[in-house]
Amino acid sequence: MQRAERLFQLLTLLRNRRTVMTAKQLSDHLQVSERTIYRDIQSLSLSGIPVEGEAGVGYRLSHRYQLPPLMFDRHEVEALLLGARMVSSWGDTDMAAHAKQAVQKILSVLPDHLRHSDENLPLLVPHMEDVQKFYTAHSQAIREAIRSRQRVSIDYTRADGQVSSRTIEPLGLIFWGKVWTLVAWCQLRNDYRTFRLDRINDLSVLADFFETHDTKSLKHFLALMKEKHQHDNLCRD
Repeated sequence: MQRAERLFQLLTLLRNRRTVMTAKQLSDHLQVSERTIYRDIQSLSLSGIPVEGEAGVGYRLSHRYQLPPLMFDRHEVEALLLGARMVSSWGDTDMAAHAKQAVQKILSVLPDHLRHSDENLPLLVPHMEDVQKFYTAHSQAIREAIRSRQRVSIDYTRADGQVSSRTIEPLGLIFWGKVWTLVAWCQLRNDYRTFRLDRINDLSVLADFFETHDTKSLKHFLALMKEKHQHDNLCRD
């Protein structure tokens, strides 16, 4: 890694943290010695960048400092473009439009030798009509309800064909490769439940709001799923 690239990554690490980072943490991230980190911190400070902190305590970047425009290498550009293609093929039209706008912004600031990466990227994402059809039906309303933490009423067809009406607290959306599922707190079951978007027949966003906490959140749900997966693997062993 060249020094200029390392300094930029150091700036990014410091800017993205609310708390201080020690020289040891920074050296582990950047895979250099702590002595190198101290020299780099000094270089940043001498160049006028407001790095706050001291050796033995930790460092952070002043919240008043704004990083210069980002620059990407070829591998990073390819990863971003591939992600945008996935959103366009497996998301809804609204997300696809935003992904296209983001790609145009990225390409507009790239040097000439990278500007045509989107046209030449040999990584294709097939369009999945069934996935997009069922995801698009309710996805925007669900995303807005997740952001605003509003309860949702749904009519849902279960795997056994029975139709159930539920009031749920939407926490997140997960794509499993063929179907999208909604992770939510179900008021009827007083527990987490997942709902396939292609089985939601009707959906209404309610005026009721909810709060998340340590034992009711997407993060907690994922932690429980990870714990269950590890337990199942141990039982099979």
